Amino acid sequence: MKARLIAFCVVLSTGACVRYHPRPLTPAGTLEDFEARRLDLPALGEFLRAGGALDHWPPAEWNLGTLTLAAFYYSPALDIARARWGVAKGGVITAGGRPNPSLTAAFGYNTDAEQGVTPWIPEAVLDLPIEVAGKRGIRVTQARQLSEAARLNILTAAWQVRSEVRQAFLGFYMALRSDSLLTRQQELQASTVAILEAQLEAGEVSPFEVTQARIALANSRLARLGVAQRRAAARSALADALGVPPLAVDGVALSFGGFERLPEALPPAEIRRRALVSRSDILGALAEYQASQAALQLEVRKQYPDINLGPGYQLDQTDGKWTLGLSLVLPVLNRNRGPIAEAEARREEAAARFIDIQSTALGEIEAAISAAIAAGEQVAAADSLLAELVRQETTSRAAYQAGEISGLELLGIQSEMVTTGLSRLDALASAQQAIGRLEDAMQSPLDVGAWVLDRPRRSGGSEGDNRERPGENGEAGR
Repeated sequence: MKARLIAFCVVLSTGACVRYHPRPLTPAGTLEDFEARRLDLPALGEFLRAGGALDHWPPAEWNLGTLTLAAFYYSPALDIARARWGVAKGGVITAGGRPNPSLTAAFGYNTDAEQGVTPWIPEAVLDLPIEVAGKRGIRVTQARQLSEAARLNILTAAWQVRSEVRQAFLGFYMALRSDSLLTRQQELQASTVAILEAQLEAGEVSPFEVTQARIALANSRLARLGVAQRRAAARSALADALGVPPLAVDGVALSFGGFERLPEALPPAEIRRRALVSRSDILGALAEYQASQAALQLEVRKQYPDINLGPGYQLDQTDGKWTLGLSLVLPVLNRNRGPIAEAEARREEAAARFIDIQSTALGEIEAAISAAIAAGEQVAAADSLLAELVRQETTSRAAYQAGEISGLELLGIQSEMVTTGLSRLDALASAQQAIGRLEDAMQSPLDVGAWVLDRPRRSGGSEGDNRERPGENGEAGR
C-alpha cells in the first residue's frame, strides 16, 4: 500500500507537463515575410475588423487613422511590448504557484540482522514547505502590478508608433504639396522668361531682366529636384513607420484632409488634465511604484521564516516507525535588513521616476502649447495674406482680359500667390508639427481597444503563428 502511494506521488508529479514546441526563425524567412507585406492583405482586414476598427475593407482611401491601424498590425515594436506583457503575465502565474513538496527515499542495511529477517531498512521522508505571513499574496500583488505596467507599456509603444506614422505621413504630404506648388511656380516663371525673351528681341527690356528671370527659373527647377528627393525619403519613412516595404505604399490612395485644417484649441487646463489622466507612461510608472511597494512589503514579511514539515516513515526490518520533523530558519544572525534596505531604495527610485515622468510631461505640454499657438497665428496670417492675393489675382485677371494690364503683370501676381502659398505651407507644416508634439505630450487622441494588445494573426513562414491565447503555450502530457 505504501509502495502504491509513493508510485502515485511520482506519477502525479510528472503528469500535466507542458511540452516544448520548436519555432524556427531564419533571416531568409523573415525577409520573405517582410517583402510580402501589403496594405490590402485579407489578414490585415480581419485583424482590424475583429477589433471593430474598420467596417469596410479595404478602405477607399488611407488616412492617418487607418494607416495607424495598419502600423499596429505590422509594428515589431508592438510585438516586443506584447511579448514583454506575456512575460509579465507568466510572472503572475509564477508568483501564485505554491512550493512543491519533496520526497526523499533512503535505504539502510543492517549487517547484524537475524537469520530470516530482511537486512534492508527502507525510509521515505516527505518535506512539506509552508509559507507564512501572507508572502504568496503579496508576491501575486507585485506581479500583477508589474503585469499592468507591461500592459500599459503596450499602449505607450502604440502611441509611439502612431506618432512616427503621423510624422512620416505629414512629411509625405508636405513633399507632395511642395512639389505641386513648385511645379506651378516653374510654369509661371517659364512663361515669364518666354515673354521677357520676346521683349528682349523687340528691345523693350534689358538683358539683365531676362537673366534674372532665367536664374529664378533655374532655382525653381533645382527646388523641384530637392523636393523630389524629399518625397522619395518621405515615402521610405512612411513605409518604415508602417512596417512595410516601400513598394507597399505605391499606388495606394491617400487622404491628407486632416492636415489641411487645424483643430480647435483646447484650454491649457483641459490639456494638462487629459495628459495626467490618459498618458500610459505615467500610469505605467505608477503601477511600477505600486509593485515596488509590494516588493518592500514582501521583504519585510520575509523576516518571518517559513516552516518545513517533514513527516517520514521507516520500515526497520519488521518494525514500522513514523517520524515528524519540523525545520525553519532562525532569524538570529540575519533579520533580512539588507534586502529590506534595497527594496526601500527601489521604492524611492520608482517614486522619483514617476515624478520625473509626470514633470517631464507637464513641461512638454507647456512647450507644445506655446508652439502650437504661435504656429497657428502664423497660419492665420498666411491665410489672410493668401486670401488677399486671391482677390487681387481675380481682379488682375479681369483687368488683363480687358487689356488694362500686361500678361507679365498678371504673371507677377500669380507668382506672388504661389510664393505666399509656399510660405503658408511652411507655416502649416510648423503648426502640424507643433500639434503633433502636443498630441504626443497628451497622448491623445488614441482610442484603441483590447484588440491591439493581442499579437495579430499573420500569414507566412516565421510570422505564421496565431496570436497567443491563454492555454495555447503548451500541451498537457499524458
